Amino acid sequence: MAKAYEKIANDLREQIRAGQYGPGDRLPSESDLIESTGRSGPTVQQAIRVLEAEGLVERRHGIGTFVRTRRTPVLRDNSRHQWEKRRAHASKEERLETGATEHDTGLEVNDLVFHASYREVEATEDIGEAMGVDEGTPLVERTYRTRYSAERYPFSLVTSYLIRSLVASNPDLLDETNEPWPGGTMNQLDTVGIEIDRVEEHVTARPPTPEEAEELGLPPGTAVIVLRKKQYDTEDRVVEMSHVTLPGDRTELLFTTHLERW
Repeated sequence: MAKAYEKIANDLREQIRAGQYGPGDRLPSESDLIESTGRSGPTVQQAIRVLEAEGLVERRHGIGTFVRTRRTPVLRDNSRHQWEKRRAHASKEERLETGATEHDTGLEVNDLVFHASYREVEATEDIGEAMGVDEGTPLVERTYRTRYSAERYPFSLVTSYLIRSLVASNPDLLDETNEPWPGGTMNQLDTVGIEIDRVEEHVTARPPTPEEAEELGLPPGTAVIVLRKKQYDTEDRVVEMSHVTLPGDRTELLFTTHLERW
């Protein structure tokens, strides 16, 4: 037999699915639900927590509980890297037409809000080991956030590192005001004579930090997918490394492996 809070959650869930409450609509207040169900405050609150954990609703402090708008899904497959490499040598006009986020979401350039910030840092022991450089080596740290203009939260949290000495011959690569760069990192590296040979991605999942959950707008209990991506050039050097944090409620990873025939 369903518990009292489960019955309240079930009733609200069915009303949401039936369209009685649509995306962005405010649900009845806790006091209204207490009155209409005849149940206690803690019981009503537990029912709301169930729906929140399912990603159906979100609570806005001091305002109320709202039906959560379904967010644009992201399909990130491993063919994107070859697509990016081909695109790096396309004309500027073609490169301006679309980017990796558009590739993964099906959105258009004008649908997106993009932000980038650069700063110069020194390699930590961990980053230096991963990139094959000494601790203290000057790096360009680049932070990216891209979101759909109709949504509040970014698709991912990205921090990218370039070895400053490898890219300094093109001052444009040190200037964040040149972002979004048509053709992305592969085109940027091509301007200084670097060709990417392979991309290596280490994938893990974990609970988000409080800061990540807030910035990505994650429902309680939602995990994040974490990529550590390294790009190697044709001389087998790591020329770019990035940390990518992806929200688990909207991101699908697709890996297709072509096998040699017997």
